[in-house]
Amino acid sequence: MKEIYLTETKPEGLSLEEIKKAIKDSLEGKKYKKVLLVPPDFTRFYSNAGVITNTYYHLLKDTAVVDILPALGTHVAMTKEECEEMFGDIPFEKFIYHNWRNDVVKIGEAPKEFLLDISEGLWDEPVNFEINKLIMDESYDLIISIGQIIPHEVVGIANHSKNLFVGCGGKDIINSSHMLGAVYGMERMMGKDHTPVRKVLDYGMEHFLNNRPIMFVLTVTTAPGGNTLTHGLYIGSSRKGFELGIVKAQEKNLIFLDRGIKKCVVYLEPKEFKSTWLGNKAVYRTRMAIEDGGELLILAPGINKFGEDPYNDELIRKYGYQGRLKVLEMFKHDEILKKNMSISAHLIHGSSDGRFSVTYAVKNITQKEVEGVYFNAADYDQMAKRYNPEKLKAGWNIMPDGEEIFYIPNPALGLWIDKNRF
Repeated sequence: MKEIYLTETKPEGLSLEEIKKAIKDSLEGKKYKKVLLVPPDFTRFYSNAGVITNTYYHLLKDTAVVDILPALGTHVAMTKEECEEMFGDIPFEKFIYHNWRNDVVKIGEAPKEFLLDISEGLWDEPVNFEINKLIMDESYDLIISIGQIIPHEVVGIANHSKNLFVGCGGKDIINSSHMLGAVYGMERMMGKDHTPVRKVLDYGMEHFLNNRPIMFVLTVTTAPGGNTLTHGLYIGSSRKGFELGIVKAQEKNLIFLDRGIKKCVVYLEPKEFKSTWLGNKAVYRTRMAIEDGGELLILAPGINKFGEDPYNDELIRKYGYQGRLKVLEMFKHDEILKKNMSISAHLIHGSSDGRFSVTYAVKNITQKEVEGVYFNAADYDQMAKRYNPEKLKAGWNIMPDGEEIFYIPNPALGLWIDKNRF
């Protein structure tokens, strides 16, 4: 397959014309009968994956059958309205729901010896690779995996094989990858390639997907003021494009600060963040920048639940975000947590381990429910009146009474780091 790597040459990033030309060039000289597009879901709205998916669909639809499988992982299915907003005029019936509990097949296993080696002796459970059965359907002569290269709390840097094995994966691979990352330590991994979780996913690509006709289409983006800028576009079947994109993402999406943050205010856009499963990016992406004893205030007008999946929501309510050591201690003796390792990992990731306070300011869920999972709670309208998202600027702000805060309008688009702690 043709390898195409584009990086911006001007401050406003790649133009729509440049992106569409690269997409067209990636198909040049090839004819396909049946194509599977695998884009991210609405939680990666600012990835530009919507435009890319739409472009591929229209280029292919007249000569090939085109199906679309959003890489949901454990997230809820996209609504018709979300599909229209993100992907444009693609017919809604073209979108296939990934059911991570029932729509997967096992394709192989990484042995415990491999896990012991890559985890530095911290984890010895073998990993079962499960993936949506459509990825293995030989009637597809092209699979286009579309996604955003971005710092990530579980794998270090998101995309490439993660889009397939986690976004289109089953319970075992999702559980194993999340728990491996939690045990190894997210602060050792975020923003980096070749982490233990990445090595597991690469193992799966090399051993079990090496004969599938997969082409990756990867972006590096930012979204100042809510407008997506595409800084890089990397198309091809090899890992090289991903590696080039990592360098660009480290340049654009790692934000190094000269000093730690005493009070951080993060806004969660309600269309994108409806659960703490997603909203806790506010915790993950700031934890390397907030001082010990500091505060994190999360303005969360759209939060109405904890887990994306009803059963996961039930478990989060049952155990709460009690911190790494407490969750690991419960994990040793609790069969429910052992069978739901992605929940155990999520509970570890979502706690500050007592280093700083975490307060959710909410309006669509009760403050009592928030406090029940070991967060502090506040009224959204009251907090938004003081810390108005429409008036704050990204970065440092001085409030009228002299209070200094650091404001982040979307935590999904970066990783903030006190360079003195890195």
